Amino acid sequence: QVQLAESGGGLVQAGGSLRLSCAASGGTFSDYPMGWFRQAPGKAREFVAAIDPRGQRTLYALSVEGRFTIFRDNAKNTLYLQMNSLKPEDTAVYYCNKAAAYIGTYFRPGASWGQGTQVTVSS
Repeated sequence: QVQLAESGGGLVQAGGSLRLSCAASGGTFSDYPMGWFRQAPGKAREFVAAIDPRGQRTLYALSVEGRFTIFRDNAKNTLYLQMNSLKPEDTAVYYCNKAAAYIGTYFRPGASWGQGTQVTVSS
C-alpha cells in the first residue's frame, strides 16, 4: 500500500505561483501513473492533472491547462504540480493520487490519497 504526503500549499495573491510536492513511499513509484485532484469548500473533488509512470504523457483539466504543469522525479519518489497565474477559483485542498488507470484521456483515481495541502489564492 503506497503512502502519499502532499506539501507546498499556502496563501498567495492572484497571479502568483506555488509548487506542490507529493512524496510517495511504500511502493514502486516509477511503476504507476499519478494525478492531482482538488476540492473546494462545498464542492466535489475534481481532477486537475495526470502523468504517466515515465513522465512522458500528461493530461490536464481545461480550467488549469496552460497554467499548471505536472511532473515527477522517479529517483526521488516525488510528484510535483507547478501552479502559475493562480486565480481565486484555484483555492482548494489539493490531493495527489496513485491512479487505478490512466489510458488516453481517461484517468481513474485509485484508493491511495494523501492528507491534502491547502492552497488559498487571494484576489
